[in-house]
Amino acid sequence: MLEPKALQVTAGSVVLGLVLAAGVVAAAGPWDSGQRTAEREWAAARSRTSGAHHGAGGAGPAAPPAPAPSAPGVLTALSASGKAPEDLRGTLGPLLKDPALGKTRTGAVIDVATGERLYGQSADRPMTPASTVKIATMVAALSALGPDHRIATTVVAAPDARRLTLVGGGDATLDGARLRALADDTVRALRERGVTSVALGYDVSLYTGPRDHPIGPNDNIAPVVALMAGQGRLDASTSGPAPRTDDPAGDAADAFAGLLRDRGVKASVAGAPGKAAQDGKTLAATYSVPLSGLVERALTESDNDIAESLARQTAIAAGRPASFAGAGQAVQDQLGKLELPLTGARFADGSGLNRQDRVSASLLASLLARAADPARPELRSVLTGLPVAGFSGTLRGRYTDAAPAAGLIRAKTGTLTGVNALAGTVVDAEGRLLAFAFLAGSTPAADPAQAALDRLSAALVP
Repeated sequence: MLEPKALQVTAGSVVLGLVLAAGVVAAAGPWDSGQRTAEREWAAARSRTSGAHHGAGGAGPAAPPAPAPSAPGVLTALSASGKAPEDLRGTLGPLLKDPALGKTRTGAVIDVATGERLYGQSADRPMTPASTVKIATMVAALSALGPDHRIATTVVAAPDARRLTLVGGGDATLDGARLRALADDTVRALRERGVTSVALGYDVSLYTGPRDHPIGPNDNIAPVVALMAGQGRLDASTSGPAPRTDDPAGDAADAFAGLLRDRGVKASVAGAPGKAAQDGKTLAATYSVPLSGLVERALTESDNDIAESLARQTAIAAGRPASFAGAGQAVQDQLGKLELPLTGARFADGSGLNRQDRVSASLLASLLARAADPARPELRSVLTGLPVAGFSGTLRGRYTDAAPAAGLIRAKTGTLTGVNALAGTVVDAEGRLLAFAFLAGSTPAADPAQAALDRLSAALVP
């Protein structure tokens, strides 16, 4: 249970449901991808049509970055009074017994303003969380590195500038556009030095241990290496499952060499990775968006590559090996500093693809409550990155039969064969911001289990 704590949550209006539907999803955040523009357009359309849902819409032009929202609909509550825990037991208990949720079901609901657990069903029991473990990964990364941290990919030149090394810093969002900009800067620097021919190496030594996830080759994740472009995707997709290359780092180096050649610099590529010259100097660099933006993208789209990257960034910040084991220990240690209920927790990876992960419903709800704490503004993007029910990310097609929850719930999904989970936030009828988590194991089928989880969380909606 998250200890009671006066979080000084600002009073709002009892019409927060409408605010949440139109205002929360419209709030700008640091992920500058076009999603925010689409959300604002959608929210405006709902307000014009009395809440009629017209779909998620397409991605518009990129919206300018704005502060991560402390939007009233996300982060405020009217009071600390409201339904008693026994009322929630009567509401949620029967829904949690739905056979679609399999043999093992756990749940927790926390009043964010007070830290009081309003509902618990085996809430402290460790369960396989699937992708809801990303909430823990993101909280750990933000608390260790801060929301403004950026991940660098650099070009290091030997003293004669004729030997270059593309050095991976662990940025899982490096794409073709940024690789081209990096090539532009590199060629400009080479021309200033009169260099027209280079030998290009690539350095992936930042990460240690196995590069392949324990699930093996899988469309849901690329080999976990410190250098990749386009997440090693072999198609034109930018999110979701896709065929992946077996050698993301080598492919990124080949692509970069091709860009150098396109710009008039002869470039040959080393056949295997190696470390950059110790006496080398950085010739050019490109940086990821701030960590807050990476967190939002990882949670909204359940991006496994970003999640594993941020787990390793946490390990690096802690001075631990940037491996699956080192990252897992670093995440656990970082969460321990936040005084969270970690009994039985295990972080075998950062993405939730590993069935050896274990977290409790109490821990997930407590993580979300911590992210809403005004004393922890660095964690805010954990909340703003949660998908919006019926509208964005992995909840885009959910809540079709759980009215009126669409637009009013933000939550992270978790899905593996036989495992379904949901953890998020909602403002209840009394105006309290609630953090909830429901975990189910041995579920007979994904779709009925997801619908049952949607009904559980929808029961918290005014």
